[in-house]
Amino acid sequence: MLFLNTMNIQSKQQRIREIQTITGLRPTHFADLVRVAQLIHDPAGGISGRVIEVNWSEFGIPGTVTMNLRSLGHKYQYESPHVDIDLVWDELTPETRSWFIAHRSDLWRIEEAFPALDED
Repeated sequence: MLFLNTMNIQSKQQRIREIQTITGLRPTHFADLVRVAQLIHDPAGGISGRVIEVNWSEFGIPGTVTMNLRSLGHKYQYESPHVDIDLVWDELTPETRSWFIAHRSDLWRIEEAFPALDED
């Protein structure tokens, strides 16, 4: 059983390296994407009674990408933004993947436009 677990871990690590090599994305990019997805899911940052309406297209996020990221944000709403790369990648549609690769350096600007989320 230990042998199978070791093979699974090695296979997972190899897949993560492949994703990073092919896309040029680093773990910090994925953490930024998860934070943005959490914001899209709940722009109020979990503050009860606070409602924030956001036009995500003003941030350069197309509607279909917004829907995909909202779903991702919902799934990981209570998680650290450091979700395994392969798990995040598998949740992204091809359009969201392309958008993510093209906008990886801009994600922090979206985060900065909103109150800090509790990342403990």
